[in-house]
Amino acid sequence: MRALRYAQLTGLALAALAAHATVVQPRRLLVRDVPLAVPGWPAELDGLRVAVVGDLHAGAPAVGLRRLGQVVQQVVDARPDLVVLLGDHLADVWLGTHLQPEQVAEVLAGLREAAPVVGVLGNHDWYAGGHRVRRALTAAGLPVLEESAVPVLDGRLWVAGVSDLWERTPSVERALAGVPAGAPVVLLTHNPDVVLDVPPHVQLVLAGHTHGGQVRVLGRGVHTVSERTGNRFSAGWFAQERLYVTPGVGASIAPVRTVLPEVPVLVLSPA
Repeated sequence: MRALRYAQLTGLALAALAAHATVVQPRRLLVRDVPLAVPGWPAELDGLRVAVVGDLHAGAPAVGLRRLGQVVQQVVDARPDLVVLLGDHLADVWLGTHLQPEQVAEVLAGLREAAPVVGVLGNHDWYAGGHRVRRALTAAGLPVLEESAVPVLDGRLWVAGVSDLWERTPSVERALAGVPAGAPVVLLTHNPDVVLDVPPHVQLVLAGHTHGGQVRVLGRGVHTVSERTGNRFSAGWFAQERLYVTPGVGASIAPVRTVLPEVPVLVLSPA
């Protein structure tokens, strides 16, 4: 009887964990300020607020268009000075709904109410038809950077972006080619492994892709996020590489998350 009771309790616990990971956790969202002291960050940009929106995977069971609109509004309410989109805007997930890039871009255009918006594409955007995704975002006033850079905030900051590491051929050198010497620059990449190619004069690198592991058991990811670096760059601040990785919002492949969906708003200051 004791063994049967133990088995029943274990089954109930596993069912509760599964429900939390498939129903509850994917529908939560934390939008929070993250103070970040960055070596070489210019004093004139002290306190700059950058909302880092990654891996929305719109169309996943927990990220329909209505939910996407709620995410956009929460980011707007956080009052950032700049919004960056780090790719995987669309879903490739079991039990998901196929959304058109134009539908997603129309909702994301609401971010422009808060601040300038600029972004890159991720591997799932290319699975969904990368050229069409890029056209949809650009038409909605959301520039997509691929081996290119643009000035923002009246030219006080440059934002550079590279194409996806898995589906394209990113070149950090080409992305930075148009940035004036000595200008402060933030590099956007979907995949954090690109940081291995970033020169030291780049003050900050922002990446997504990892979902913070998406599913973690006892604090450890259950799968290897990257073939190049394993789970080295899972989420958070990596000071030596000047890299911040957001755990993102949505889910890929399986509609399951134990990692809390998040949009960090980096509050940047000189180290």
